Amino acid sequence: MIGRALLAGLLALCAAMLPAAAQTPSRLDAILATGTLRVGMPGDYAPFGLHDALTDTWRGLDVDEARAMAQALGVRLALVQTSWKTLLPDLLEGKFDIGAGGVSVTLARQAHAFFSTPLLRDGKTPITDCRNVEKFQSLAQIDRPRVRVLTNPGGTNEAFDRAHLHVATIVVFPDNTHIFEALLAGRGDLMITDATEAMLQHRLHPALCAVHPDHPFEVSEKAYLLPRDVPLQQWVDQFLHMQRERGALAALIARWLD
Repeated sequence: MIGRALLAGLLALCAAMLPAAAQTPSRLDAILATGTLRVGMPGDYAPFGLHDALTDTWRGLDVDEARAMAQALGVRLALVQTSWKTLLPDLLEGKFDIGAGGVSVTLARQAHAFFSTPLLRDGKTPITDCRNVEKFQSLAQIDRPRVRVLTNPGGTNEAFDRAHLHVATIVVFPDNTHIFEALLAGRGDLMITDATEAMLQHRLHPALCAVHPDHPFEVSEKAYLLPRDVPLQQWVDQFLHMQRERGALAALIARWLD
């Protein structure tokens, strides 16, 4: 009898909680109610999201996808500039609804937030003066005295360097939009970054070569960073699914990466 009474009490408690849970508005409801989708990006990472401060304009793969999301929802798009160091805290504080701009999926971020289904596969690989490609094939070759590794602050590039390099000098360069010019100018020997960025920068700066972009040191994925809001995550995942089925996502990837 005690067991049945306990079970009945638990069922009654669950029943009482269901209506309240069902009435809890999601971030998706708020986006539709306000008529604005806010997408946060650091704005310094080609080809995913670049912000021109002089003209206050944005361009990149994730910028185009953000515009397509807003159009699909029938709302306006507001792009919010953040930084790699503050991307997750800003999302958790509600400064924007979705984090984008070339976000790598990491377990550290996923401990506090959701990710969408991945857009593409990526991974960390060196980029260096083309004359030095054979010198920096492995982490053992890189992690040596007098080797200078450039990195942008606060993101997965710096985290990777600090986790794997113990002898080489890590040089933090604060401006990610000009870090490859600094590499060309000899302010560092190499940079370890995502293969997508390394290949793009080789096309922009032919004197720099991606060392082994098809075989990165570790595999990662690019996705959108989301608050722990199931309806919003489900909507974004379905949006990306439809983008893939229509060929729109492949076309954007080809446009910005190829």
